[in-house]
Amino acid sequence: MPERDKQQLMARQHKPLRTKAKTTRSRAKPLTIAEPPSQYVSEEKHTFGGSWTNQKLERVKKYLSAYTTALKHQPFQLAYIDAFAGTGYRTLKAVDETTELMFPELAEKETQQFIEGSARVALQTLPRFLKYIFIEKRGKHIPELEKLKEEFPEIADDISIINAEANEYLKKLCKKNWKKHRAVIFLDPYGMQVNWNTLEAIARTEAIDLWILFPLGVAVNRLLKRDGNINYAVKKRLDEMFGTQDWYETFYKEITAEDLFGTQTKVRKVSGFTMISSYFVERLKTIFPGVAENPLPLYNSKGNPLYLLCFAASNPKGAKPALRIAQDILRR
Repeated sequence: MPERDKQQLMARQHKPLRTKAKTTRSRAKPLTIAEPPSQYVSEEKHTFGGSWTNQKLERVKKYLSAYTTALKHQPFQLAYIDAFAGTGYRTLKAVDETTELMFPELAEKETQQFIEGSARVALQTLPRFLKYIFIEKRGKHIPELEKLKEEFPEIADDISIINAEANEYLKKLCKKNWKKHRAVIFLDPYGMQVNWNTLEAIARTEAIDLWILFPLGVAVNRLLKRDGNINYAVKKRLDEMFGTQDWYETFYKEITAEDLFGTQTKVRKVSGFTMISSYFVERLKTIFPGVAENPLPLYNSKGNPLYLLCFAASNPKGAKPALRIAQDILRR
């Protein structure tokens, strides 16, 4: 990492957050997500192609190393936070609460290895973090997380396993005094579990750098039905995830056409993966001073983008160098 970036990142200070974040501008290329041959609507189980899990873990690893290196001589206490750390993928059910798995890709072994691997990457990062926080709602997964202490005995006392709902715990954590603390948080939900007010709480700390897996194709796109007929439960969940109801007007338009019965006006989906991705990035810019404009799409073997790996920095003074480093790491 260039010495200039290290010095700028080390200079980040605690400062009151404005109502609307002043976003750091970047020169990243316009966001474009490759569309698959057909709409991503199949319910059959797919397999992930190539070694995308290793590639994405490598990006997280590079940033964590750059982050702790830049701040190692600063008076901040550094923490790594991993929400949804021990998620049970096979427990996710359809919206109508049937026993059918809503998103079959999430039960796949390679996805689970990615989530598990993110924790170990953080624990292996040098210079090390002072504290490691792993959050998991389901009690039955806690014993597995506790094994991390056995795997890394030399830092076991600094590993905290939290049995709690991630959104609620994070909002409480973010209310603490962050003046002498800095952190990197990795949000890797298996669906649309991250609420917008949680992201707002993270942004208000002005001390946490965010990496988040946005469920682009694995959840959001496939729930946006072509005719706009989305049930109340799904609409409410999308509202909570985007922090607004405006998404509907962006992703759907009224289209008028002539047919055998005369002039017909219908609601039709006009959004693709690129529009959805850009919309989420623009939403992040309303609360974070620095947001990477080249988030990394994660494709499966059939060319369908499943997730979008996004980055945002909450500290106004440290946003510019942090963003430069993150965008360089995300660049394909």
